Amino acid sequence: MVPPPAPHGSLAPAGTTALPGPVPSLITGIPWPPWALAAVAGAAGILIVSCLLCAICCCRRRRRKKPRDKEAVGLASTRGATTTHLVQPDVDSLEAGPGGPQQWGRLQLSLEYHRSNQEVRVGLKQAAGLRAPDPGSPTDPYARVSVSTQADQWRETRVHRGTLSPVFEETCSFQVPQATLPGATLRVQLLAFRRFSPHVPLGELRLPLGTTDLRHVLECWHELGPPGTDEPELSGELCVSLRYVPGTGRLTVVVLEARGLSPGLAEPYVKVQLLLNQRKWKKRRTSMRKGTVAPYFNEPFTFRVPVSQVQSVDLVLAIWARGPQLRAQPVGKVLLGARASGQPLQHWADMLARAQRPSTQWHRLRSPSEVDQALGLRPRLPLHLPHH
Repeated sequence: MVPPPAPHGSLAPAGTTALPGPVPSLITGIPWPPWALAAVAGAAGILIVSCLLCAICCCRRRRRKKPRDKEAVGLASTRGATTTHLVQPDVDSLEAGPGGPQQWGRLQLSLEYHRSNQEVRVGLKQAAGLRAPDPGSPTDPYARVSVSTQADQWRETRVHRGTLSPVFEETCSFQVPQATLPGATLRVQLLAFRRFSPHVPLGELRLPLGTTDLRHVLECWHELGPPGTDEPELSGELCVSLRYVPGTGRLTVVVLEARGLSPGLAEPYVKVQLLLNQRKWKKRRTSMRKGTVAPYFNEPFTFRVPVSQVQSVDLVLAIWARGPQLRAQPVGKVLLGARASGQPLQHWADMLARAQRPSTQWHRLRSPSEVDQALGLRPRLPLHLPHH
């Protein structure tokens, strides 16, 4: 017979395996067979043991990887063996002072002197390592060459777009008599082109010709220095807009404004002249502007130039004004066309490349004699009347 259950609160009878407390009561309260409870307990034990083993293995792997990582990166030996010289071997040369060679770049050129015609021939090869005036924005450099004996005459290369290492491969020449050669100095300026603002100097080279052996062709690299501070006052600049329509053969020249003119000039105006095959062809002129050194014109002129003749045309813009002698004289000229050089040639090429679209640019004034010499024009000789 089955003995009756013990009353609530009494102890279990002797000879039983039940233990007092809440855990046996919970186990006895689960309606599962004993083998199911044993299986669940075994699975839980296996899971706990597996988690413990995984945690131990991960800790051991981390301990083993830490020394290897330190050896690979070199953290343990940075203070003792690594120096700044080993990491940056050229740090001293890269951190040169203001005006150092690493800041302003280098220029490769060739020099040759022809004693027969007393001519100095300068060959601009290339430049390297120029300093950008505005970091992050493109730089359009070009070179300007002059000789101290002819300060009012200079030559310019074409503009190279978006580079700090332009390749020029251009040659220019200057007439330097042998008697003045020992005191002459060659000056090469590197500038960044700006279409609507003053051009930014990038560096400069001054090479005394008297101390240079010009008996042979010399070609070598020269370190550029800082831009010179003794830049002479310019005779002025002229802003011009060009537009050419090939279909109708219309060349539109808009004289916009001038700036930087001498304060002693009065009533400036601009003469616009077209030359065809080195002969005067067509001309126009603007109205006068009184009492200003920065006259604003904004006057358009249209010329009929067929496509077959556009490469044979020279466009000359000359600023005239009355000086102290109360007589109108040319202050300076700008030459545009296929026979121009430097920025004017680049402006003419942009006009032809961008057909039917205006192209506007500032140009420095050149001396009238220099432009006439480039065009091959001879000065008018005075007529000698016979004496009666």
